[in-house]
Amino acid sequence: MQLAQARNDNGERFVLVIEDDPTQARRLDDVNSVHALALTALGRKIGLAALIEEWPGDARVDAVALADKGQLLAPLDHPDPAHLLVTGTGLTHLGSAEGRDKMHRQMNEADQSEQPLTDSMKMFRKGLEGGKPAPGEFGVQPEWFYKGDGGIVMAPGEALRMPHFALDGGEEPEIAGLYLIDNDGLPRRIGYALGNEFSDHVTERENYLYLAHSKLRACSFGPTLLVDELPSDVQGTSRIRRDGDVLWEKPFISGEDNMCHSLANLEAHHFKYAQFCRPGDVHVHFFGTATLSFSDGISAQPGDVFEIDAKPFALPLRNPLAKDATAPVPSVTPL
Repeated sequence: MQLAQARNDNGERFVLVIEDDPTQARRLDDVNSVHALALTALGRKIGLAALIEEWPGDARVDAVALADKGQLLAPLDHPDPAHLLVTGTGLTHLGSAEGRDKMHRQMNEADQSEQPLTDSMKMFRKGLEGGKPAPGEFGVQPEWFYKGDGGIVMAPGEALRMPHFALDGGEEPEIAGLYLIDNDGLPRRIGYALGNEFSDHVTERENYLYLAHSKLRACSFGPTLLVDELPSDVQGTSRIRRDGDVLWEKPFISGEDNMCHSLANLEAHHFKYAQFCRPGDVHVHFFGTATLSFSDGISAQPGDVFEIDAKPFALPLRNPLAKDATAPVPSVTPL
């Protein structure tokens, strides 16, 4: 079962349920957001999937056509974007350290075989050794970053914009976990979505301490939200199209079989902080990737289209790349 949010030609929002054929999605009656559905499920003390099964609505809608017209929204949002927090973890996937390790070594080192381990490789090895603890226990901490609030989330089909000061705008194909904090301050997972975490890898390559600067930019996830459990082995493809042709394409993998951390460990280390358990808040947490076009020497250009697809997600996530015009240096004056 998957959910999507969309707008009709008049701008009115509605929610779709996709169970098999995305061209025959079921439109739910009298509800305009997944957030409202989740709140109803909490209030009635019923599972989200069970609530959707009994929710009225028989009209059929072609979600593929809506995607083509740019009318699909992110599959989860919050009425107040400040109460949606976007975060993520890195070095979580088998193979994810290789590109980062190369990025953070000196480019002129002739023989790197005898060089000390980079911090990235040390972090990755810690994950291999202790990233999948027994239930109820903390494993090793992953790399973690804060990305922004709901204002940075771009809808499927909407442009991912490089700030004028960015040195690069590159895709990061990932799975994101989507959560709502209940009235008791407990995180409740609504589901999972495909995500493009989108980063400035040139800035990150300059120094790993620039990681935060490389992350403070737009992102996208969706178009569908998987209500069921995430398969342990997710197989997908990440590609870049330029002028309609495929410029670059590569498989990407996710799911716990392909990770050095369990999802439970990544979730535990995020929600262990009290400020992330504020009732009513929504969280979007990116779980990391091992596949980047940047690692293959690709530099995306404005107008290129990022495309990410993977089973079991019913629709691909597509976003063009754009760049903002140059702006003046911010000037702060006394009040």
